[in-house]
Amino acid sequence: AMTTVSKLRPLLRRAIATQHARPMTVLSKQSAEEYKKQNYNSRMAATGRPVSPHVTVYSFPAGALSSITNRVTGMGLSFGAVGLGAVEMIGGSGAAADLMSSIGSNGGLVTVTAKLVVGFPLVYHYMGGIRHLVWDNMPDTLTNSDVETASYALVGASAVVSGGLLFM
Repeated sequence: AMTTVSKLRPLLRRAIATQHARPMTVLSKQSAEEYKKQNYNSRMAATGRPVSPHVTVYSFPAGALSSITNRVTGMGLSFGAVGLGAVEMIGGSGAAADLMSSIGSNGGLVTVTAKLVVGFPLVYHYMGGIRHLVWDNMPDTLTNSDVETASYALVGASAVVSGGLLFM
């Protein structure tokens, strides 16, 4: 009785013998430099291949947008703190308090806008930190559907709390 391997051996030999190896492309230093100088779009146009789609083509999940927003609010709060510190250092003691007082006395629209520009990022970033503490201590809540729900809840709660802070 012929074994399976001995039956397959002639088929494999024939398949390997009929395969033609493609030569490897070797770039000279000169052609490599010319390749680097070419624009990506022009290289793709020359080959007839489409340009890869950009991230704007894709719809980001709520969790990704929430994460990006948390990072942006953190950076905004950092820049704000550095800015207030610079005002205090340059203007002297009490300069930051004077600045905030003058912004608050400019009328309703300016005051409300200033409160929202500071309040929403502060509340969002703080609540985002609490959400991450929950995820760190209860990893079973870290499912795709729970992340989406928590992301929408974070935005909603931050909007409500920030709106409430406008009346303070």
